[in-house]
Amino acid sequence: MADIVVQPTRKWIRFQYTAAFTLFCVAVFLYVNYYPTAPAWLLVFPGLLFLYPIAGSIRRRFTRLIFAGDKLRYEIGILSKTTRTIQISKIQDVTVIQSLGQRLIGVGTLSIETAGETSRLTIANIDEPRVVAEELLDASRGQAPKKKGDRG
Repeated sequence: MADIVVQPTRKWIRFQYTAAFTLFCVAVFLYVNYYPTAPAWLLVFPGLLFLYPIAGSIRRRFTRLIFAGDKLRYEIGILSKTTRTIQISKIQDVTVIQSLGQRLIGVGTLSIETAGETSRLTIANIDEPRVVAEELLDASRGQAPKKKGDRG
């Protein structure tokens, strides 16, 4: 079985880039049409709005949940990496939490509970959280995960 990799969604980051771009365009429009005598370096401040979605893109790139055989591996980190490995058979509960906004765009937070001292693992903003939860529960019961085309 090939490893299944789940990462946080790109939807929220795309929205942030779109909002930053829109605000930057408004600032340029206002500068050109209403404040042409203002110094051009003031446009740096609206450009700084792009730092937030860039940071989110980097965080997303280095956060992933990997189903590998009978293990579930959660990796997070850029320079220093934290990896948490869980036996899939030890999973006791999988909870999907979705706000109204998350339900509208099809994302959610997945919370996995296992037996042990650090028993809860939470992964925010993943696509199709119910499908991932079902695959996790099926794998914990020893059933083969569904193929991509079988997801309903």
